[in-house]
Formats: sequence, structure tokens, C-alpha cells
Amino acid sequence: MSDTDSSRNEREADAAAAREADPAARRPPLPIPLTVITGFLGAGKTTLLNRLLRDEALSDALVIINEFGEIGLDHLLVETAGDDLIVMTSGCLCCSIRGDLVTTLEDTLRRRDNDRIAPFNRVVIETTGLADPAPVLHTIMYHPYLMLRFRLDGVLTLVDAVNGAATLDAHEEAVKQAAMADRIILSKTDLLTGEAGERSALALRERLARLNPGARVLDAAKGEAGAGALLDAGLYNPERKTLDVRRWLNAEAFAADHDHDDRHGHHDGHRHEHAKPDVNRHDERIRAFCMRFEAPIAPAAFDLFLELLRNAHGPSLLRVKGIVALSDDPMRPVVIHGVQHVFHPPVRLAAWPDADHATRIVFILRDMEPAFVEGLWRAFANVPGLDRPDAAALQDNPLAPARSGLLG
Repeated sequence: MSDTDSSRNEREADAAAAREADPAARRPPLPIPLTVITGFLGAGKTTLLNRLLRDEALSDALVIINEFGEIGLDHLLVETAGDDLIVMTSGCLCCSIRGDLVTTLEDTLRRRDNDRIAPFNRVVIETTGLADPAPVLHTIMYHPYLMLRFRLDGVLTLVDAVNGAATLDAHEEAVKQAAMADRIILSKTDLLTGEAGERSALALRERLARLNPGARVLDAAKGEAGAGALLDAGLYNPERKTLDVRRWLNAEAFAADHDHDDRHGHHDGHRHEHAKPDVNRHDERIRAFCMRFEAPIAPAAFDLFLELLRNAHGPSLLRVKGIVALSDDPMRPVVIHGVQHVFHPPVRLAAWPDADHATRIVFILRDMEPAFVEGLWRAFANVPGLDRPDAAALQDNPLAPARSGLLG
């Protein structure tokens, strides 16, 4: 064993002994916020990352990229800390994905806990331009240990304002990246000039708003994409030390069709609002809407609703976020968050975050109609409907709605 290995083992043993002696140190640490930066090839992810790394808000961050050679961060690197870990001039750490993301995250947590690296308090992951962000989100939401150590802060998607429309037309991955985002950053808007440029930028913004009404769209060229606007976009508000459900859910953004229930004669306490689909090639497969239901639902019925939805239709659930009123304790709602078939364990709140005590669930769907989801909910909530199975029938035969098509 080398002197270096011996010294490292001694440090780890000392750190372990200190944690054993201190009961407070044995408690699980607070989850570390994790941000995913995605966007199609050439959208400007590295430019955004360089800008963010100069901000003091990321001075204690860990940045995970695919390969150092692919990312233009050379001017920020000052020394190598070993094992593909580097220290930047900002003070934050950077590493490449070794093998898979789980291995990388577990390894850096181990070194952090054993005082072998600086105690980073934020993680930023930059995906490749062709990447589907869902597997990265699944890693954090599904892995038992990582789920305890990290909390998803937000998905940031870069969209090239010059080539964005053509990219969305040609590449389904780009559509999914935008549809799953919490923040959409427009890059290169300064290259769109004149009336034609203004029309192009406006059309792209409108298209993105239809695709994902709940995501804030920020213009990088106007200085709108700083750390303050991009970080802390998740459910947890670090300033208030509470869960900020209303800001995170942003259900109001889906309210363009707020009178839908009146026009269609819905008088059962249920209303849904959804954005009209784009007519473009890949966009037409996406449906974004907010389902609203006034009456609390039974916990068992809600569990069955989610179970059927994610098991039978998981690939179609690009993003699901919501606050739900349960009949066992209507004054303490639960918050849900899912990406395809993977759902984070529901969080029960101490009270409602606002005066509105209705269930509100935001769905970003692919190849699935809102009417199917709403029909499934009404069936489990035992809302009467013609030619539609009730909750008891669905429990006896959970495939009934999928086979009969009666929920549409």
C-alpha cells in the first residue's frame, strides 16, 4: 500500500469515527439539489454552463459532464484532483461520467462524506445533445440511496432560436427535451434581426408555450438566464425552507382553456384545461394539460389510478406534477411527481399552500389523449358516467379501460 493510500484510509477512518461519536452526524444529510441541463446539438449548453460557473451561486457545485474533451471548459480548469475530478477557478468541482451516472454519483458522494473532496452543495449534470433527459431523472427518482441524497431541482432545456423550429420538426428528442423542461432558455436570439427575425422568434415562443405551458421561457441574449432565474426551480424553496407547490406546479399557465367545462357541459365538479396541440410533425404527439377535480379522492382509488396509469402507459407520461386532495385527510394534500413510469414517493403536506383546495395535476403526455386520463380519474373517483366502468370494476379488471376504450 502506498503512502497516499494509507493516508487516505486514515482520513476516512477518522471521519467515520467522528460521525459515530456525534449522533447528529449520523442523521441523513439534507438532500442536495440537482439540476439537469439539456438541449439539442449546438443549442449552447456549454456557453450557458460557462456563464453559470462564473456565478457565486455555483461556487460549491459539482458539475458532471460526459467527457472533458467534448466541453470547452479548459480556461476554467486550474488543477486535477485525481480520478477524473478537476477543480475550477470558481471553486466548484467537475467530473466526467465514469461508466454510468449511478457509479459517478455514488463515488463522488463517498468521497464527499469521507472528506476526500470539498463538500459540494449542488450538482449540475450536462447531458449530450442527443440525450433523452428521462433516464437521468429516473436515476435520481428511483435509486433508493440517491433518492435520499439528492432532490431534483429542475430541468433546463436550451433551444437554438435560429434553428429551433427546424430541430423540433426533425428530431423527436428535441421535442421531448422541451416538453420535460422546467425552464426553457432561448439562445442566439440576437442573431434574429428585422421583421422576419421577430416573427420567427415569436412563432418559436408560441410553439414552445403550446408544447409546455408550465415552463418559463428565458432569453439568454437579454441576460434573463442567470443563476437566479435557473436554479432553485424545484418544489423546495431554499429561501423559505418550505415546499413552494404553487410556483413549482404553475397550474395557472395551463388555464387558457379555463371555460372548457362550460362549453362541454361538465357539471360534475371536474374541469380540465389543456393547450392546443401544434400541427407540426412531432409536436402533434404531445398533449399538455392540467386536470382539476374539486372533490377529494379515496387514497386507495388514487393509488390504483397512478398504478394503472404508470404501469400500462408509462412511456406516454413525459412529466406528471400535482397536488392531490385525499378523502382520509382533506386538509393535508399530497404532492406527486413522475417521469414516465417512475414516480417519486408522494409527499404529504402539513396544509394546503393556498386557498384553492382542489386537486390539480399537470400532465405532459405523448401519444395519449387528455380525455383518457380524465376518464380514468373519474372512474376511480366514482363520478357517474354513461358507458364507463366504475372503480370497483377497474379493481376487478384493471385492463378494462384500455381494452374497451370507454374512458375516452
